[in-house]
Amino acid sequence: MKDTYKTITKASEEVLFKDRNSKFFGYAFPIKNEEEANLYLEELRSKHHKARHWCYAWQTGKEEQDIYYRANDDGEPSNSAGMPIYGQIQSFEVTNILIVVVRYFGGVKLGVGGLINAYKTAAQMALENSNIVKRTIDEIFEVHFDYPEMNIVMRLIKENNLNIIEQKLELDCKIYLSVRKKEAEAIFDKFDTTYKVEIKRVES
Repeated sequence: MKDTYKTITKASEEVLFKDRNSKFFGYAFPIKNEEEANLYLEELRSKHHKARHWCYAWQTGKEEQDIYYRANDDGEPSNSAGMPIYGQIQSFEVTNILIVVVRYFGGVKLGVGGLINAYKTAAQMALENSNIVKRTIDEIFEVHFDYPEMNIVMRLIKENNLNIIEQKLELDCKIYLSVRKKEAEAIFDKFDTTYKVEIKRVES
C-alpha cells in the first residue's frame, strides 16, 4: 500500500526563463484547495499587472482516487501552457501544489512549440527551486476513555510510537492520534480490543 506523497513546504523563489525577448516568471506554491490557488493567482495578477498571460496548473489530493487538478492556458494557444506546466507536476510527482508561469510578451511570436518549451522549462525551474518533501498519508483516530484507563492508553501510545495531535484529559478523556495509513488497521484493533476504551476514525 502506497502511503506517502510528495509536496512542497513553502512558496518557491521567483525564477525567470527568457526566449526571444519574452519573459516567463515561474512560481510554485503549496496549496490545500482551489480557493488557496485562486488567492495566489490574484496576488500574482496584481504583482504582474502589465503581463500578458498568467498560465497555471495545480493539483490536490494525496491518493489516486482523491486527485483533482486543473490546467489553464489563459489565452495562449490550446494546450501550449497549462498542460506543459501540469506535465512537470506529474514528472516531479508532487501534489497539493500550484505552479504559475507569468508571461510578458517580447514582440516575437514563439509558435506553439516554443511556448510549450518555455512554459515547461519555467515550471521545471520553479520546481527545482522548491523544497520538495515526502510525507506520510495518515489517518486520524479519536480514542475515548475514562480517567482510570489513562495508564493503559498511554502505554499503548508509547509502545507503538504514536503521534498525539490533541488531547483532552479530564474525567472523560479524549486523545486524537495521527497514524500512518499502512499501520492504521493494526493500531485500531489494539485500542478496539482494549477493555473500556473506544476508538473511532475521524475525517482527516
